[in-house]
Amino acid sequence: MIERRKTRQIQVGAVKIGGNARVSVQSMTKTDTRDARATVDQIWALEVAGCDIVRVGVPEKEAAERLWEIRKQIRIPLIADIHFDYRLALIALEQGVDGLRLNPGNIGDRSRVEEIVKAATERKIPIRIGVNSGSLEKDLLARDGGPTPQGMVESALRHIRILEDLNYPEMKVSLKASDPLMMIEAYRLLADKVEYPLHLGVTEAGTPGVGTIRSAVGIGTLLAEGIGDTIRVSLSADPVEEIKAGVEILKSLGLRRGGLTLVSCPSCARADIDLVPLAQEVERRLAGITKEIHVAVMGCEVNGPGEARGADIGVAGGKGIGWLFKKGEAARKVKESEIVDALVEEVNKMVAGGDGHT
Repeated sequence: MIERRKTRQIQVGAVKIGGNARVSVQSMTKTDTRDARATVDQIWALEVAGCDIVRVGVPEKEAAERLWEIRKQIRIPLIADIHFDYRLALIALEQGVDGLRLNPGNIGDRSRVEEIVKAATERKIPIRIGVNSGSLEKDLLARDGGPTPQGMVESALRHIRILEDLNYPEMKVSLKASDPLMMIEAYRLLADKVEYPLHLGVTEAGTPGVGTIRSAVGIGTLLAEGIGDTIRVSLSADPVEEIKAGVEILKSLGLRRGGLTLVSCPSCARADIDLVPLAQEVERRLAGITKEIHVAVMGCEVNGPGEARGADIGVAGGKGIGWLFKKGEAARKVKESEIVDALVEEVNKMVAGGDGHT
């Protein structure tokens, strides 16, 4: 059982972050924010996939002025991502966003941050101080000879102090780096210094294959230590893939329940059925399941029966056949060619009958 770090709680729209709130999953749209219709469509797809909070890039005034049109058509909280021009943050607040993300390394001097905080205070809109190893302040880079965990933490503390000086604790903090070890160390250091909720992520993690692994290592390590209140998996892919990966990281640590949990063996010379394509097809056909249900697809008699019995629905392969198990009991024997259809049929019956995992 993970003992989570105790933090101050904030609220982004209807979503609570920190305190005893569940760890939320975020993503960022990859549309042109000026195209409100495309952006709204992508946000709805993200919500269906399990996204709790969405962020949009706001690189210019025209994009900032589309935020109200987007906000009124979606249900999950909307965060505006601001770089360089503090005036865009002021417009975003006027447009009704639920949160701001500011990069202290490029937003400008303290007076600009103070102006943003004053406008946010009037609306009680939380601010994420988003430190990134690739855009640290020049003096920190010169001092440390490049980006370091210590420099990232110092950057965050500088801007935390500004908000504290202005009596505005409605904040969360991120310390992102493309190097998982650097981000892990940075978050560990900051977690001991402040009580604010932390947003976890490995920035620029890469394509879905390597990026998911890097994110699982960085985010998963910290979550297992009780550090982290909200996460984003950053992938060079459809943002829906980010949500899928993030949810699976949380489920793997017992921090999120619901939907399909599929276990399948890797296959080997002992496998009596063609397991790999079979498992892939099962996963594809059950992808839309929202009820919590555990499914096992196993290839032989070594671990197969045990794993299959431990799932809500499972199959253990034999020579050209599959033994179906339901709630730990052998249900029936089917031909190998019928395994997927039979498994999906049993899952659908269980979901329809309200008999899944509770």
